[in-house]
Amino acid sequence: MTRAVKPLHLSHYTATSCIGTGLAPMRTALSAARSGLAPCAFETVDLATWIGEVPDVDRVRLPPDLAHFDCRNNRLAWLGLQQDGFFEAVRAAADRWGPERIGVFLGTSTAGILDTEQAYRRRDPASGALPADYNYQGSHNVFSVADFVRAAAGLHGPAFVVSSACSSSAKVFAAAQRMIATGVVDAAVVGGVDSLCLTTLYGFNSLELTAPQACRPFDAGRKGISIGEAAAFGLLTREPTAADDRIVLLGYGESSDAHHMSSPHPEGRGAHQAMCAALARAGLTADRIDYINLHGTGTPSNDAAEGTAVAALFGDRVAASSTKGATGHTLGAAGGLEAVICAIALNDGLLPANVGLETPDPAIPIRLQRTSEPARLTRVLSNSFGFGGTNASLILAREDA
Repeated sequence: MTRAVKPLHLSHYTATSCIGTGLAPMRTALSAARSGLAPCAFETVDLATWIGEVPDVDRVRLPPDLAHFDCRNNRLAWLGLQQDGFFEAVRAAADRWGPERIGVFLGTSTAGILDTEQAYRRRDPASGALPADYNYQGSHNVFSVADFVRAAAGLHGPAFVVSSACSSSAKVFAAAQRMIATGVVDAAVVGGVDSLCLTTLYGFNSLELTAPQACRPFDAGRKGISIGEAAAFGLLTREPTAADDRIVLLGYGESSDAHHMSSPHPEGRGAHQAMCAALARAGLTADRIDYINLHGTGTPSNDAAEGTAVAALFGDRVAASSTKGATGHTLGAAGGLEAVICAIALNDGLLPANVGLETPDPAIPIRLQRTSEPARLTRVLSNSFGFGGTNASLILAREDA
């Protein structure tokens, strides 16, 4: 039986993606329904696809005492941490509750695998040995990003990384809520960091899932995903840390339908279970949700399955959109990034557009938001569904709701 949970305060949050470094440019892009996607010109990749690249990540320099963590993923994390006073908010939380009482729970799919890819080019031609300056622990190791953030902020609480494909950084919100509820920590840094690499670009291309143009979620002519990268962070606390705290995490839902290694259940069975569990934990019925941030990757099967599940629960009453037409699919960072987008929507009173939508798929009977427009929102649902049927849904709300 799914039990209701006590809401947590999303006391601070920030995100960096191809539509902006920090909240201010992201707000502008979302309000204008502007996409940050562009033709792929990343590293040595030669593919006819579009991507969402964060500019100047490789110009970022880590502090000398954190140099052993140097890789594109952790440079992106460091860039993200510096925005919107987030790093200072984490340090203030550590001063308030103690560094051992702050958890770090993050999501990623490939961590710093780009460093490994580049290191293989520099193998010793005689022995095949990797170069001496290659550091697996600080880069490719999936725990690297949480280890880096904890070290950078001087935290000593529990930390782990979830790598469950595209649901990774949504599931950490659920994990944090459980950890805080059981008294293990008083606050938690949550979110996700995933950076561009050859493995994901060529891998998704080999699965015939990448689109030759900017992705068009839920469009009748959609052809696949546009891969992006992002660093998104939130600070979840038992109680507000400032007088203007306005956003709370009401509930979460998780499921694992294990229908197929890379394809969702055609009826969206796992998606439906995750959304129902989130509603139950939040103590809500479906008619109390004002907006749904859809997983909406732009692939034919994913959008159709999610659309079926959403229609079964909400009909065509609730405004819904995928924001991946703006940011690209940031994989292990998608859940965290889209949670921040939902917080922006709640705080600013904004319905984000389904960027890239030209002709809605007539077989998906949901209410797609074609333009960005103002609206008073009180409760929103965010979906993140990953390979292997690992699914997560989050419900965020204004505290005065």
